[in-house]
Amino acid sequence: MSAQMVCKNASLGYEDGIVAENLDFTISKGDYLCILGENGSGKSTLIKAILGLQPQVSGEIEWCGGVRKNEIGYLPQQTVVQRDFPASVREIVRSGCLAKSGLRPFYSKAEKELAESTMKQLGIGEFARRCYRDLSGGQQQRVLLARALCATRKMLLLDEPVTGLDPKAQHDLYELIAGLNREGITIIMVSHDLTSAIKYATHILHIGGRKQLFFGKTADYLKSASGMLFTGTEMNGNE
Repeated sequence: MSAQMVCKNASLGYEDGIVAENLDFTISKGDYLCILGENGSGKSTLIKAILGLQPQVSGEIEWCGGVRKNEIGYLPQQTVVQRDFPASVREIVRSGCLAKSGLRPFYSKAEKELAESTMKQLGIGEFARRCYRDLSGGQQQRVLLARALCATRKMLLLDEPVTGLDPKAQHDLYELIAGLNREGITIIMVSHDLTSAIKYATHILHIGGRKQLFFGKTADYLKSASGMLFTGTEMNGNE
């Protein structure tokens, strides 16, 4: 598979210090990468760097394989305010096309059709006219995922997408994301859910203590020192 993003010896941080350094990994077309690490390990800072919202302190993040940094569909963690957003499902999904529509004050016929087909694909077509804030947590995440898909069909960046969902909604969303990955969409997911990361991800990036502890295939992660320590910690309930 061709590379879409290459991170070379990148250090990330702020004026008061480095939070992660010497990051080296490559994301290829069709990968499903889960980023693991304790709170404060630099996962959120890495997301900002990938999105181009914050420059790395040193090193490089290069885009290749026909992908640009503005061609990422992003599903952020939801806040309480966002869950209460008073707009229709159709309006929110269509807004994913804004990055491509530029300054046009309207959506094209193709963009409207894309929004409708994406809602149908994710099983939320029947909710198109409903108010977003009246939906369940799982339904809201499907709406935001549909919005991200309207922005791009190349790569999705998902930040803790199942937080706050009940077990069935979590399972359904994971399966939906896995289906999109099977269709060829590259997935980058930040997660604390180690069990699901191991089940779905093709690759793991584990960072912690400012260091990159592991990057590689999921099967190799399970055999690595950091992987065995992390999985053993979780199983003992001490994570």
